[in-house]
Amino acid sequence: MRSDKIKKGPQAAPHRSLLYALGLTDKEIEKPIIGIVSSKNDIVPGHMNLDKIVDAVKQGVALAGGVPIVFPAIAVCDGIAMGHEGMKYSLVSRELIADSTEAMSMAHQFDGLVMVPNCDKNVPGLLMAAARLNIPAILVSGGAMSAGKIKGKKLSLVSAFEGVAAYKTGKIDAEQLHEIESKCCPTCGSCSGMFTANSMNCLTEVIGMGLPGNGTIPAVESARIRLAKEAGMQIMELVKNNILPRDIMTEDAFMNAMTMDMALGCSTNSMLHLPAIAHECGIKLDMHLANEISERTPNLCHLSPVGPHFIEELNEAGGIPAVMKEIDKLGLLKTNCLTVTGKTVGENIAKAQIKDPEIIRSAENPYSRTGGIAALFGNLAPEGCVVKRAAVAEEMLVHEGPARVFDSEEEAIAAIWGGKIQAGDVVVIRYEGPKGGPGMREMLSPTSAIIGSGLGSSVALITDGRFSGATRGAAIGHVSPEAADGGPIGLIREGDIIKIDIPNHKIDVDLSDEELENRRKEWKPRQPKITWGYLSRYAKLVSSGTSGAVLS
Repeated sequence: MRSDKIKKGPQAAPHRSLLYALGLTDKEIEKPIIGIVSSKNDIVPGHMNLDKIVDAVKQGVALAGGVPIVFPAIAVCDGIAMGHEGMKYSLVSRELIADSTEAMSMAHQFDGLVMVPNCDKNVPGLLMAAARLNIPAILVSGGAMSAGKIKGKKLSLVSAFEGVAAYKTGKIDAEQLHEIESKCCPTCGSCSGMFTANSMNCLTEVIGMGLPGNGTIPAVESARIRLAKEAGMQIMELVKNNILPRDIMTEDAFMNAMTMDMALGCSTNSMLHLPAIAHECGIKLDMHLANEISERTPNLCHLSPVGPHFIEELNEAGGIPAVMKEIDKLGLLKTNCLTVTGKTVGENIAKAQIKDPEIIRSAENPYSRTGGIAALFGNLAPEGCVVKRAAVAEEMLVHEGPARVFDSEEEAIAAIWGGKIQAGDVVVIRYEGPKGGPGMREMLSPTSAIIGSGLGSSVALITDGRFSGATRGAAIGHVSPEAADGGPIGLIREGDIIKIDIPNHKIDVDLSDEELENRRKEWKPRQPKITWGYLSRYAKLVSSGTSGAVLS
C-alpha cells in the first residue's frame, strides 16, 4: 500500500507517533488509509449538505475495512460571484482545487481518494487531480437542487437573473421579483437545471468516475446518502484491485462524455473542463471533435435553461443510464470502457430504461438531430469558439448584424440597461478571456439582461469570456485567440458586420484579410488589469479557452 511509507518499519516511527496523536489504533493503522476530499463550506448552497455526504462516505469506508481521513477543498459559488470582480476567481479556483488536492494526497500518501464536490469548478478540479495523481479514486457529488415553484410553474436560479431584467424593463414589480428570488432556489444542492455543476456531475457518471445516479439523484433524497455509503465501500474495491483513474478516463471514455454532452444539452463550460481533465490524462481533445460528434448525436433532453424540465425530472425518467442506453442504440458509445463500479459501461446500463419519453426522448424522436453544442470557426475565431446551439432561438441560428464593442462586462451591461442595444445588434465583450480578464468571467448577467429585455430572439453576444450553464440565447463564448493575445476579436470596431452561421459552424467579421492585417499592425498589447496576487500569476501561465484554460 502507498501508506506503508508512513506506517511500516522502524523509520516510520515518527509518522506512526503522529497517527497515534490523531487517535488511530494499531489495528486502524494496519488498514488502507482513504483520503476524503470534502468541498463543504457555508457559502455555497450546493455544499450545505456535504457534511452528511462525507459522514456517509466515512461509514462506507469503515464498513469495507478502510480508515477515512477527511481534508478540505475550496469552492466558489458562481451565482454569488456573478456580475462583479468575484467572478474572476471562479474558473481559476479549478486549478487551486486540483493543486491542493495533489499536495495533500502526495504529502500524506493516501491509498485511495473519495472526492465529494458539487459545484462548477470542484467537480472538474477534483477529476483533474484524480487523473494527475492516478491513485484509486471515486467521486460522489452532493446532488441537485430541487426546482422552485410559483403557481405551479417551476423555477431555477436563472429565473432570478432574468427577473432582474424583467423588473428593470417594467415587466414585473418589486414584489414579484422578491417572490422569484425567495422561491427559485428552495433547497440545498447544485442549481436545478442542466447548468455547469449538474452537467459535470452527469458527465462524471458518463466518464465512469461516479456511480450510476451520481449526476441526477436530488440532494434532499436519502438515496443520495445511500449512494455516498456505496461510494465509500466501492473505493475499497478499487484499492484492492488497483483500478486507477487513467484506467477509466481513457480516450474512449472522453468520446463517450462528449457524445453524451451533445445528447443531454450540457453547459458550454464542459468544453473547457473536458479538455482540461483530458490534458491531465495525456489526451488532447480537439475543438473540431465537438462538431463531428454533434453531427451524429441527437439531442434527447431539453432541461433548463433550454427547456422546461429539471434534473429531478431527468432522475425520475431514468437518469443518465437511460439516456446512455438510448444513445447506444445508435452505436455511438464505447460500451467496453471500465468504470468505478468495476464493470463496463455496457454492464452498467444493461437494465436501464426510459420512464418518461418526454423528458428523455427516443433516438427516433429527438428534440433535434444534432447535438446541443456547436463549435464555430472563422476569421473572427481562428482557433474556435462555442455556443449552446440547443438554447438558441431558431431565428438566431443564422444572424448578421453590426458589432457593438465593449472592453468589459460592466460596460456591456450598462449599455443594455441604458437601452443602447437594438434588435439586430451583435454585442461583443472582449478582454474577458483567461488572460485578459483575467479569469474568463461568466456572462450570465448580460445574457440575462438581453433575454429579460425581450432581445433574445434578435441580439447575439460574442465574447472571449465564457457563459454560465444557465445562459440561453445566441451567446457565443471562448472566442480564441482572445483579445489579450492579439486575437481578431480585439481588432473589431464599432459597426463592423458580424456574420454568424451556427448550422455551418461559421463566425466571421466582414473584413478583408488585408484590413485585418492592417489593424493587427496597429494593435498594441494592453497593460494587465490585475498585477498582484494569484490572478496575476494565473494570467501569465494560462492557455486559451479552446485548450481548456489549463496552466502551462
